[in-house]
Amino acid sequence: MLKIQEFVQRLPSSPLSSWYDRLPWSIVTNAEEIVRHMVLASHEVFEQRGTIAIHPTAIIEAGAVVKGPAIIGAECFVANGAYLRGGVWLDERCIIGPGSELKSSFVFSGSKLAHLNFVGDTILGSDVNLEAGSVIANHRNERIDKQIRVRIGAMLHSTGVEK
Repeated sequence: MLKIQEFVQRLPSSPLSSWYDRLPWSIVTNAEEIVRHMVLASHEVFEQRGTIAIHPTAIIEAGAVVKGPAIIGAECFVANGAYLRGGVWLDERCIIGPGSELKSSFVFSGSKLAHLNFVGDTILGSDVNLEAGSVIANHRNERIDKQIRVRIGAMLHSTGVEK
């Protein structure tokens, strides 16, 4: 079966380690619950505002919107006009550019979303660079059979999700 730690090397040493045995689509489907749990269980020094935890070295520009649950890690930068919502975890040194939207997603260290991006229901590994206008769409599914399936080797597996 698909093992997420084969694709995200930092997963076993990250706060997501207790969910490593889950399938990726079940992690993002439960992003709000997982991030809320991570906020409560955090042993690092974060400034907490309800279900939002922000590391003291993170910079969030005026005009950025962060809706909880969310964790903004060390040395992250969230630009003016960025919109984070619905269960977002940013590892250290992530950059979210102006006009970018991030929803129900986990972004590992050093990854960057340039301006005008949409990333939804995603696990983004370390040091990934999404240039301007990148879209990781999570819902436009016009097929009659909306079930999402994933091919692993020769087998087609149902995910149980529609996005």
